[in-house]
Amino acid sequence: MRKDQALGEVLVAFLRLGLTSFGGPIAHFSYFQNELVEKRRWVDQAAYADLVALCQFIPGPASSQVCFALGLKRAGFWGGFVAWAAFTLPSALAMTAFAFGLAGLRHIDRLPWLQGLKIVAVAVVAQAVWNMARNLCPDRARASVAAIAATLVLALHSAAGQVAVIVAGGLFGWFFLKEPAKAPPAPIRIEGHRGALAAAGIFLVLLFGLPILAEATPSHAIDLIDAFYRAGALVFGGGHVVLQLLQQAVVPPGWIDDGTFLAGYGAAQAVPGPLFSFAAFLGATMNQAPNGLAGAALCLVAIYLPSFLLVFAALPFWDALRARPEAQAILKGVNAAVVGLLLAALYHPVWTSAIFSATDFSLAVLAFVLLEIWKVPAWAVVLLGALSTSLVAAF
Repeated sequence: MRKDQALGEVLVAFLRLGLTSFGGPIAHFSYFQNELVEKRRWVDQAAYADLVALCQFIPGPASSQVCFALGLKRAGFWGGFVAWAAFTLPSALAMTAFAFGLAGLRHIDRLPWLQGLKIVAVAVVAQAVWNMARNLCPDRARASVAAIAATLVLALHSAAGQVAVIVAGGLFGWFFLKEPAKAPPAPIRIEGHRGALAAAGIFLVLLFGLPILAEATPSHAIDLIDAFYRAGALVFGGGHVVLQLLQQAVVPPGWIDDGTFLAGYGAAQAVPGPLFSFAAFLGATMNQAPNGLAGAALCLVAIYLPSFLLVFAALPFWDALRARPEAQAILKGVNAAVVGLLLAALYHPVWTSAIFSATDFSLAVLAFVLLEIWKVPAWAVVLLGALSTSLVAAF
């Protein structure tokens, strides 16, 4: 396939996903698997699982990092950026539109159809957990690791706890899941070791250099880049965790008032694609320049940049590492622990923010059956959920 054809394929695939991937970062893994692993066969199941494990282990928005890695694998360096841009653009534009005063913004969290989206998200995430558990926890040992990981994550309830659980899963794999040498997994084949080292260096220079530069200059633009870069560089646990970091970064200094922040958070639940696109809303609503479109673009790039530098730094070395028998054993444990993380996320925040009554539960079960048994497209189930809760509220 020619490079321009591959880029076009990446653009079309991820633009479609960006328009239809409701349900948050955990659900995105299921969408990617269905579209890019099972239908398009860009990578096999083992390579995809290992990419998910890697992106869960390093800081940043895991689903967007997997998106970037798959684009990089399919169409080279620019394929990664095309994949990210296509996947992120719909939600970023929607959040920027909300920032410019879409009617009903401050009460969007009360709209009935949003509750329908949240309920369908329960089904989408449940399907993702179910499918990943079947592939990654096929025996009692790994199923037990997943169950224990979910319990610990819910008990610890912190980003550091999630990292500790993944490390513990890897150690379990190292000691108990080793198998005799066998054929190595299908390679991911992403070249560029020098570029990877350069990306790691840029990541560190910006992480430690931006706070110094922000202190030395009165530029609000530098302050924004520093705040959003650090939020993207230091967050473990996905989109819902980064909201806490962003609130601490933008509300206490008076850049945005708390009411505006909460209104934007409500709007972010109603759009498909990555929750990190909330940064575009914050940049657009800043009370001093750069704001508007310039602020939205600046904050969006700043929050994503560290995670992509880390992915680009890791991938060229990841293929050789994952082929080693010891690494395969560790990955078995890590992947089982990741299933536990997804199971914990299914309960909190997905279940706890959506299921409040028997009607909600019934709609979630119906959505799961439509997705898993009847193989109804996710976008159709999303529309059904939004329509159902709107009709219930009307009558």
